[in-house]
Amino acid sequence: MTTARPAAALLACALALGARAAQPSLFATSDRCSACHNGITTKAGRDVSIEIAWRASIMANSARDPYWQAAVSREIADHPTVRANIEDECATCHMPMSRFEAHAAGRTGQIFAHLPFGPRGNPQDRLAEDGVSCALCHSIEDAKLGTRESYDGGFVVDTSRRPGDRPVYGPFAVEAGLDRVMHSATGFRPIQSQHVKRSELCATCHTLFTPTFRNGEKIGELPEQMPYVEWLHGAFRDVQSCQDCHMPKPATPAPIASVLGPVHEDFREHTFPGANFFMLGMLDRYRAELDVAALPPELGLARAGTLAFLRDAAARISVQARPGKRGTVEAEVSVENLTGHKLPTAYPSRRVWIHLLVKDARGRTIFESGRLNDDGSIAGNDNDADPRAYEPHHQRITRPDEVQIYEPILAAPDGTITTGLLTAVRYAKDNRLLPAGFDKATAPPEIAVVGGAATDPEFRGGGHRVLYVVPLGAAVAPLKVEAELWFQPIGFRWAMNHTFYQQAESQRFVGWYREMSGSTGTRLAAASAVVQRVRGARPPARRR
Repeated sequence: MTTARPAAALLACALALGARAAQPSLFATSDRCSACHNGITTKAGRDVSIEIAWRASIMANSARDPYWQAAVSREIADHPTVRANIEDECATCHMPMSRFEAHAAGRTGQIFAHLPFGPRGNPQDRLAEDGVSCALCHSIEDAKLGTRESYDGGFVVDTSRRPGDRPVYGPFAVEAGLDRVMHSATGFRPIQSQHVKRSELCATCHTLFTPTFRNGEKIGELPEQMPYVEWLHGAFRDVQSCQDCHMPKPATPAPIASVLGPVHEDFREHTFPGANFFMLGMLDRYRAELDVAALPPELGLARAGTLAFLRDAAARISVQARPGKRGTVEAEVSVENLTGHKLPTAYPSRRVWIHLLVKDARGRTIFESGRLNDDGSIAGNDNDADPRAYEPHHQRITRPDEVQIYEPILAAPDGTITTGLLTAVRYAKDNRLLPAGFDKATAPPEIAVVGGAATDPEFRGGGHRVLYVVPLGAAVAPLKVEAELWFQPIGFRWAMNHTFYQQAESQRFVGWYREMSGSTGTRLAAASAVVQRVRGARPPARRR
């Protein structure tokens, strides 16, 4: 294909897109991008339309997220005198475009003034609803990236240029004809820059230090989300970027645009697979109440893709079983973190745990640890049973009510266990699985291992090994040992603590969580082993 573009095609596209209503001066909403960046197929014929894939992602629905809305409402109830600070802080990465424009105009960001979403013409409401949109990520300058100043949504967007002459950045050069089309459609001028492929760009919103308030005064801060810092301290920093995993490359090349776009070998899909399959299901089920734009099949594909991503790329588990002492069987369970950051990482409602099941020759369960209950709680977990307690890190498990859970547990200044981000000042426990190459002895304080895992010699970069000692009782050999690794994006306690709040957002989320409680968790990996003969176990009865 030559670089010359047929004038009629370019003119038709420019007229169609340019006829839309004027957009705010700093950002454009995603509908300005969709005409040229949908209808894209790979050389093999697979649809990889950018805007369609994005609109079914958590990024596109960051402002619609009912759990986030409930969390903000709960924090305001806990700290009412700093409501404006809370809304401004929490809009930074969930309503980034409307918040940035508010700051540029000398105002603070708002959240509930933009809700509920619907067919309103207010440009700021449309920016808020568009979540983490095309114009936000592609407007970020190559300035201060990777520094502490860039974290907490401290990205730089050029506000000095006049409307209609502002840049948007992408990894590919854009020839002059298509430059004119894009400028006519969006008011922006495309500029090639490789910084959009660096992890440091993602780190601006995915590295968060949350302030701690008491009686309206800031008394400290909590390292709330640190996937970039975790990645920087592990082996993946020299192997894969955030984009390499979370913006997958299709099997065959694709054009970046449907309007005469050249094919690129390094085209990246904008599906943004991550961890929150549960929220994708909630967005689909309650789409009318949340004004979700993505169609049900699109959200279904996004959820299925997320589950497949977790199964294929998150973790491995193995188990070795052998006869133990004094009528027991011993099972060594090893879990391996395949990701480039802690597992789980980011928002502290997430948890991973081991479910171990031992059955005898008659199929009877003689031991079970870590069963997921129908209401979303884990059997035997201290924190699910009592919000004031938490399950310790285990090196050795001998009872069914002991569960190996890899999770962060937050503590207030007085040591009280909490799920309030703006109340917490430290971690009482953080034994999330470490990525390969992570040295817990040299880790900076914001990503430190906290609790029993810090001194556990089997808890190290890349994974963990835990020993189960199972009493046999009246078991009949042989024994089958089944080990599974499970994951929840929103743990039971993080959801149920909202029952103590009467705000509509909290009560709505709790109700929806209960209605969907059967789908809060997913299995990441599984393995099994058989112990043929065990001292103390009875052999199976002979047939006569």
